[in-house]
Amino acid sequence: MKDNKIDLGLPGAHWENRVVVAMSGGVDSSVTAALVAEAGYDVVGITLQLYDYGSAIQRKGACCAGADIHDARLVAEKIGIPHYVLDYESKFRDSVMEEFADSYTRGETPIPCIRCNQTVKFRDLLQTAKQLGAKALCTGHYVRRVIGKCSVELHKGVDPKKDQSYFLFATTPDQLEYLRFPLGGLTKEETRRHADRIGLDVADKPDSQDICFVPDGKYADVVRRLRPNAVDPGEIVDMSGSVLGKHDGIVNFTVGQRKGLGIGGRSRSENPGATDPMYVVSVDPIEKKVVVGPRSALGRNLLKVSEINWLGDNPISKKGEQLLIKLRSTQEPISGTLFSDEGDNGRIVLDKMEYGVSVGQAAVFYSQNDNARVIGGGWMTETSLC
Repeated sequence: MKDNKIDLGLPGAHWENRVVVAMSGGVDSSVTAALVAEAGYDVVGITLQLYDYGSAIQRKGACCAGADIHDARLVAEKIGIPHYVLDYESKFRDSVMEEFADSYTRGETPIPCIRCNQTVKFRDLLQTAKQLGAKALCTGHYVRRVIGKCSVELHKGVDPKKDQSYFLFATTPDQLEYLRFPLGGLTKEETRRHADRIGLDVADKPDSQDICFVPDGKYADVVRRLRPNAVDPGEIVDMSGSVLGKHDGIVNFTVGQRKGLGIGGRSRSENPGATDPMYVVSVDPIEKKVVVGPRSALGRNLLKVSEINWLGDNPISKKGEQLLIKLRSTQEPISGTLFSDEGDNGRIVLDKMEYGVSVGQAAVFYSQNDNARVIGGGWMTETSLC
């Protein structure tokens, strides 16, 4: 970007290229739309109605709350672009909410924001943008699209505090050809300065904190409505099967959890009266049991992954691909080796033990030669020791 003018790398004059911008009503997507319009592109803003907004209109700190549609419309009017609201409720429910609930009933810990990017936004909305004659779909994500020697590459955003590459690992090469991320080279502070410069009312709007369809972060309430059996009561047991307590639904527990168990710690034989903290080691959805144990029982270094999306220049080496692997969005990547199995499945052998890894989470791969480059990722289906 130079002098606030961005270049999306599309052929011909800017004004000849129609571009769709996904507008959530927040400052990031609003500035994205404004900067693309300033550069002279033919911009169309689209806001997705993803769920029943009635209960979320007044909720602060939530993505896609009802008031956000109004905010997006005001921004579009301010910068002089057409704006449309599309009803994607059924698509969102089928692709994201139902999968979210099913994942919890399987004793997993889902990440619905990745599924939303993977399906509703970068599959369904992208197709809609093409139907509108757009040459590109722009979003306000803090990632970078880089033209590499062999293909278009996905890289971390320059702002380490806002980088969203973990949540976009499932973006396919074909989608990367069409997508653009104008904020990837900016910090959040720079984005807000642009909002002030342009005079957008959302300049000081806080970032979203919650999953959009989970009021006040209460996952159990959503799952209870969609899958009542997931909140059936059950037992909390230790690793030998002894009952330590009761629980009111496996949806309330995730591997690695320490707080909220209501069972205290484990007595130390060498020091009577002292206790070690207990952690959730596994969740049994069939028996509706929550298994707890010491932190040492959480150690894992072998992970099975499915639905691998590979963004490397060459196929995964038969000898294994040495990678940097991020197992949580807030975690620094760790070293490991990816081995390809049949289809889009694989195994990851970590160089050191990792604690609290949960099935249903994502394992995102970064290049060892360039730790800013995302070269794929997959969903963890099994964890064990090797």
